[in-house]
Amino acid sequence: MRDVLLVAIGAIPGAWLRFRLVNHFEPLVPRKHWATFGVNISACFALGLIAALASRCGPHDRIALLLATGFLGSLSTFSTFSVELLQAWMGGLRRQTLLLMGGSVAAGLLAVAAGMVIGG
Repeated sequence: MRDVLLVAIGAIPGAWLRFRLVNHFEPLVPRKHWATFGVNISACFALGLIAALASRCGPHDRIALLLATGFLGSLSTFSTFSVELLQAWMGGLRRQTLLLMGGSVAAGLLAVAAGMVIGG
């Protein structure tokens, strides 16, 4: 039961922060999926940082549940990303959709690596 509470306690501020960030940046970028892209890449960086720190400091399962699973799990959003990609594709933005799809994977991996280097 304690584990579920830790995930929930982390998830609430993560979801709130995603909502605030996407709503803040959405008017500044031409398409709303770029705001989601930014939030997801930021979460990738933070997860890499946490993974590196956890491996250096030893396992802290409760911290991982709170920050990685709860907070970052709700901050990043693969399902929203997928819906926005499909909407962009169906809206005729084929080139931008492919760029966003490939760019998300590449940028996500680079962000995780950067977080692990900085945290390691």
